[in-house]
Amino acid sequence: MLARTDLRGSAPTLAELRRALPRGGTDVNAVLDTVAPVVHAVADLGADGALDYGHKFDGVRPASVRVPAQVIADALDRLDPTVADALRESITRARLVHADQRRETTRTEVVDGGIVSEKWIPVRRVGLYVPGGNAVYPSSVIMNVVPAQEAGVGSLVVASPPQKDFGGWPHPTILAACALLGVDEVWAVGGAQGIALLAYGGTDTDAADEPGGVLDPVDLITGPGNIYVTAAKRLCRGVVGIDAEAGPTEIAILADATAVPELVAADLISQAEHDVLAASVLVTDSVELADAVDEALEIQVAQTKHRERVTTALSGKQSGIVLVDDVEAGLAVVDAYAAEHLEIQTADAAAVADRVHNAGAIFVGNYAPVSLGDYCAGSNHVLPTSGSARFASGLSVQTFLRGVHVIDYDEAALRDVAGKVVTLAQAEDLPAHGDAITRRFATDGATR
Repeated sequence: MLARTDLRGSAPTLAELRRALPRGGTDVNAVLDTVAPVVHAVADLGADGALDYGHKFDGVRPASVRVPAQVIADALDRLDPTVADALRESITRARLVHADQRRETTRTEVVDGGIVSEKWIPVRRVGLYVPGGNAVYPSSVIMNVVPAQEAGVGSLVVASPPQKDFGGWPHPTILAACALLGVDEVWAVGGAQGIALLAYGGTDTDAADEPGGVLDPVDLITGPGNIYVTAAKRLCRGVVGIDAEAGPTEIAILADATAVPELVAADLISQAEHDVLAASVLVTDSVELADAVDEALEIQVAQTKHRERVTTALSGKQSGIVLVDDVEAGLAVVDAYAAEHLEIQTADAAAVADRVHNAGAIFVGNYAPVSLGDYCAGSNHVLPTSGSARFASGLSVQTFLRGVHVIDYDEAALRDVAGKVVTLAQAEDLPAHGDAITRRFATDGATR
C-alpha cells in the first residue's frame, strides 16, 4: 500500500534528500484567481457579499452572520454529557500548558539613565477560523481560543461554516465548545468569504427577530482550512495578520526494529483519515518492520470507517516508507522532511527525540500518539505543514502577542552616546537624524 524510497547505502545532499522524500501539498497559486473575486466582493459588500457566496458554494444562507446567543446556549444544553466532559478536560489541559507560555516584561539598563524595556501587548481583536468539511472540529475551537485567551486578547470571534442540517448555523458541537470557553461571538460563515469578512468586517443582515449589528474586522486570523481558505488568507495578508498557510496534515514516524508494527500502522491511518491529501510517512532502518507495517495496514484499513479516504491518502505520492541505514540517517531524513507531526518509536526514544531539529510537534514513545496531541495532551494541534516546520512554530500564546520596545533615556545618557549616533547618521547620509540629536544640546535654549 505504501510506496518505498530506499536511501540505504547512499549519502544524498540536503537538496537531493528533500527532492527524494514523499511530498504532496497543494498549489495555492492555482486558485488565487478563483478566490480573488470572492475577497474583493466581501471587501466591497461586507456581510451580503459573504452570505451570497456562501449560498452559491454551499447552498445555505443563515438568517444572520452572527449566531444568536440562545442558539449557542442551546447547543451546549443538548450536547452529549460525555462529549462535554471530554471537551472540558481538553480545555483544562490546554490552559495548563498555554498559561506557562506567557511572557513577562523585560527591563534592560543599557547605561545609567538609559533603559530599554520590552513589553508584550495582546493583539486587540482576533478571528479564529474553524473548518467544516470531512469532520467536525470542536478541538480546533479549543486550540485557537485557549492561547488567545491566555495571551489576554480582549475581543475574539470564531467563524465556522453554516450547516444545512442545523438551521444554517455552524455545527452544534462547535457552538457548544464555544459556550464552554465563554466565547459569545460566533459567525456562521466559512470558506474564502469567511476569511474575507473577518478581515474587512461589515454590517450584519437582519435576522427574523433581532436587528443586525456591526461586524468588526479583526487584526489577526488564525486556524486551518482548505486550499480556498488558505488562498484567502494569502490575499488578506497585510490587511490582517495571519498565523500560517496550512496545507494538508502530515505525520512522519521514525521507527526502528523495536517499534510495534500495529501501533505504527494505526498512527499512519489516523492522519490519513483526515483527507485524501494527508501525508503518512514511515522512516525506518528495519525492512522487517516496514514489511510488518504493510501487513498491519492491510488489516486495519479494511476495518476503519473511512477506508476509501484512508486508502487514497496512503496510496498517494505524499505517503510512503523511507528505508535508511540507521537511526542517525533517519534523523537526517526527518529533519529534511520537517513534519507537522513527528513520532519517535525507537529504542531510547526520548534521547532520539531530543536530537530532532525540525518538526511541528514531537511525540515520544509508544504512549504519545498524535491523536493524544490532537485532543488532550495539552499541546496545540495547529502546527506548521509542508516543511515549514523548518522555520515556523505551531500556534501558541506568542502568536497573539506583540513585543514592543520602550526606550527611556535621560539627558545624560543621550549626551554620552550622541557622538556615536551622529557619526552613524553621517555614515548613512542621513544628516537630519544627527540633527535630531545635536539640537537637543544646542546652547540657544532648545528643548531639553
